[in-house]
Amino acid sequence: MDQKVRRELCVSCMKTRLQAKQAMWLMVQQDEPEDFIIATGEVHSVREFVEKAFKYIEKTIVWEAEGENEVGRCKETGQIHVRVDPKYYRPTEVDFLQGDSSKALQKLGWKPKVAFDELVREMVAADIELMKTNPNA
Repeated sequence: MDQKVRRELCVSCMKTRLQAKQAMWLMVQQDEPEDFIIATGEVHSVREFVEKAFKYIEKTIVWEAEGENEVGRCKETGQIHVRVDPKYYRPTEVDFLQGDSSKALQKLGWKPKVAFDELVREMVAADIELMKTNPNA
C-alpha cells in the first residue's frame, strides 16, 4: 500500500472515530437518559461491502453459484475468499435493515458525516494493520 493511500486511510479512521465520539458526547449532555440510534440511514448488502473491501486492496471478487453454495472467488488469484455459512443467519431473517437516526438529528443536532466508502476503507485498513502483527487473525 502506498503512502498516499495510507494517509487517506488514517484520515478516514480519525473522521469516523471523531463522529462516534461526538455522538456519544452529545448523548451524555442530555438532562434525561434516552436511547439514540446512530446510523447513516444508508442500506448496503454484504455483497457490496465485500466488493468494495476487495477493491481497496486492488482485487476483484467474482461470484459463483447461488444460495448457500455461493462463493466469492478472487479474479486475480482464483482463491475462494467468501463462503456462505448458515450458522450466521439470524433466527428470524429480515429482508431490509436500515438505521433511522432522525431522533439524534432532532434532539442532538447530530447527523452522519462518514460515508459508506470511508467506513469500508477504515475497516480494511484496520484489518491490514492487524494482519501485520497477527497474520493468523
